[in-house]
Amino acid sequence: MTTVQETAAVRYGIWVACPVAGAAAVWGLKLAAGWITTLKWFPFQGVFELATDVPEPWVTLAALAIGAVAGFVFALFWASEMLSVEVDHARITLHKDDRTFGFGRDEVESAFADGKQLVLLAPNGTELARETSDLSRAKLERAFTEQGYRWRAEDPFAQDFRMWVEHAPELPSDVNALFTARRKAIAKYENAEAAELAREIRKRGVSVRDEKKRQYYRCER
Repeated sequence: MTTVQETAAVRYGIWVACPVAGAAAVWGLKLAAGWITTLKWFPFQGVFELATDVPEPWVTLAALAIGAVAGFVFALFWASEMLSVEVDHARITLHKDDRTFGFGRDEVESAFADGKQLVLLAPNGTELARETSDLSRAKLERAFTEQGYRWRAEDPFAQDFRMWVEHAPELPSDVNALFTARRKAIAKYENAEAAELAREIRKRGVSVRDEKKRQYYRCER
């Protein structure tokens, strides 16, 4: 079995780097609080005025704590977005968003990378999975080809995608409803929710991809 995942430096380093960066950023804002209060157009003036009123060392300790917690929350979000791929001769397993998706060898006709997305195709052309990650394209290709899977240089159905519009006539009402809900999730930067809705759409035989917050779809042939 071949496993492709983020390097150990990334997987473990974020738990240190993100809180430290968060603490440093908020501490920097604390240092600039006095100057910021002179900029009447700057938002959250009340917060910065409070920072100038609280005595040391409490204001510094509070700034560092708030920044570290914010950084830790960001690290949690980052970790949940990481994709791990396990490829062996009989099965492909994807781990993301604290969920696991498995596909037998007979289910997968080929795989390819579409930008930062790993895509798995079924023999009939349906997309089984389309998951975003920062994994190396070369490492993914090597993992699949070493286990005997077909790796495509590009999406063979790229020209078949159409931009989704409200109440697209060729799509069932439930699929259109999922696209509508997904549009709202994308607008709110709710990436995990948007990804889950895309999986639900794919279960109904419709492939979905994004370009600049626009949704595109392709129906099963």
